[in-house]
Amino acid sequence: MNIGLACDHAGYLHKEKTKKYLEELNYNVSDYGCFSEESVDYPDFAHKLAQSITNNINTIGIQFCGTGNGINMSANKHKEIRAALCWNTHICEQARLHNNANVLTMPARHLDWNEVKDIIDIFLNTSFEGGRHQRRVDKIST
Repeated sequence: MNIGLACDHAGYLHKEKTKKYLEELNYNVSDYGCFSEESVDYPDFAHKLAQSITNNINTIGIQFCGTGNGINMSANKHKEIRAALCWNTHICEQARLHNNANVLTMPARHLDWNEVKDIIDIFLNTSFEGGRHQRRVDKIST
């Protein structure tokens, strides 16, 4: 599976740890930035990640910003993106099961690395239930 990563300056350290973690799990990782803790604008990186998914370069994405809100809103401007802002494993699991989330967004300033890792594991190992949820997901992109 190909996974894209993106962040702003607030999420840089979590993104770097995530990249290393995913590579250790043998995922193919594309890093769309940012590439330091210098102040940047999150939409620039969210759009690159979202485009990589809509262009079938990556299957899913993981992104970070301070609260997660800005980068999440930016990614969700793209028609086929279902970015979910998740700050615990339950919310992440529901986002995958019921909403078929294809981008995981996390609030970097509000999670430690162990929490991030646990949420990533749920995101990677939970599949969409389909069924009654499919018609709802279909309505998101209309």
